Amino acid sequence: MIKKLDKLILKAFVGPFIATFFITLFVLVLQFFWLYIDDFVGKGLDLVTIGEAILYVAATVVPLALPLAVLLSSIMTFGNLGETFELVAIKSAGIPLLRFMRPIMVVALILSGVAFLFNNYLLPVSNLKLNRLKYDIINKKPAFDLREGSFYTNIPGYSIKVGKKEKDDSTLREIIIFEKDYNLQDNIIIANKGIMRVSDDKRFLEFKLMDGWRYTERGSRVNTNTEYIRLGFKEFKKVFDLSSLSFNKTEDSLFKDNYQMLSVRQLDGAIDSLSKVHTIFRKKVSDEIGTYVQFYKYMDTAYTPLTTKATADSLRDIIPDSLHSSMNDRVLSQLSIVKSSLEITKTDYQNRMKSLRLHKMAWHEKFAMSIACFVLFLIGAPLGSIIRKGGIGTPLVFAVIFFVVFFLLNNFGKKFVKEDVMAPIWGIWLATFVLVPIGVFLTYKAMRDSQLFNKEFYYRTFRRLRPLLSRFNKKSGAVQPQ
Repeated sequence: MIKKLDKLILKAFVGPFIATFFITLFVLVLQFFWLYIDDFVGKGLDLVTIGEAILYVAATVVPLALPLAVLLSSIMTFGNLGETFELVAIKSAGIPLLRFMRPIMVVALILSGVAFLFNNYLLPVSNLKLNRLKYDIINKKPAFDLREGSFYTNIPGYSIKVGKKEKDDSTLREIIIFEKDYNLQDNIIIANKGIMRVSDDKRFLEFKLMDGWRYTERGSRVNTNTEYIRLGFKEFKKVFDLSSLSFNKTEDSLFKDNYQMLSVRQLDGAIDSLSKVHTIFRKKVSDEIGTYVQFYKYMDTAYTPLTTKATADSLRDIIPDSLHSSMNDRVLSQLSIVKSSLEITKTDYQNRMKSLRLHKMAWHEKFAMSIACFVLFLIGAPLGSIIRKGGIGTPLVFAVIFFVVFFLLNNFGKKFVKEDVMAPIWGIWLATFVLVPIGVFLTYKAMRDSQLFNKEFYYRTFRRLRPLLSRFNKKSGAVQPQ
């Protein structure tokens, strides 16, 4: 049964949480577009495509926005209650800190569950759609834009240069068109004036050229005898296909096997398959070496190999001197082939092991980012009750500090996993392992009304220590050096 105290705490928490969640979401989306601004500008994207990109980006940053929103809103909630002395009234009624933390603690656990469901089911789809859309946008050619005095080369097979554009942006002067047909000589069209028109469906560009010449040279590259044609015209119509500049959507199947696009169940299957890499490569190496080194197949486990010198002496006794040179050449050739084969196998093995680490990292990350909501609540709630400051000022400072710590530890852990410095379970849970003890410590301090962040406490402490410090300075100054 929800009591009045629980309603009071929840009501104080919901407003700041919703506000901080959407503010955080907005900032993280802006960060994404700031990183990819060069790939989006000048592509002539329509509003639907831009809106689609914003939607997918917002969905992919939700796992990061939720913990930060929980941290900041919990600090603000308990800071406001402390600033208005409501915490003092609650404690004076004999209600312990953990009791009035309980309603938000339950909410944090529910948010952790919601975050896991989002990470497991919606995030893979969002990552898939975003990567496909980002790939299409990055690979899309810039929108058609003729500039005075420079060549436009984004239409395949053509280079177009315009000397001057009139104010209506349709009438052009001093037009040069190079038509690349990859023969001995490119075709060239020169016109004094032209009128440009783009079709309504943006698929074709029509040039109506006036007072110009068309130069064509026919012949093959292997023959220097060519036919040169010069054609003058009063009016000439040239049509260009703009389909290469259009926005083409790639199939989602191109990215569906990436570890970021998989759910926990799919990751389990992929990890189980990749975990057999040791057995597969052991058999592969055995088969490949056995092809070139025949005795490898018949080696006995109890066989003790001779030393290099003893082996060389025994071979000299068996093989005639006349065959030593050819034998050495053949041995070196076989060893070179074995070395190349092993290097290829080694590279393949390292790639498989890296893929296994990345899949395990994605599996742990789905749980770690969900639990982060509860972990940062353990820091935010007692921190707010200690600092006893509401609003957006002081709570924001502390929230940013702890979130930066969480963000850096999380990124360092992922980097260590990718570089095979740490196991996935340690790298991905590094931030949790560090922040949970801090949260427990802050809760312990808050339960005992600690003045950990009260500047007045440190000021009074320093005033008490000042006489002792001055006395110590006098004693140390009284001792004269010999």
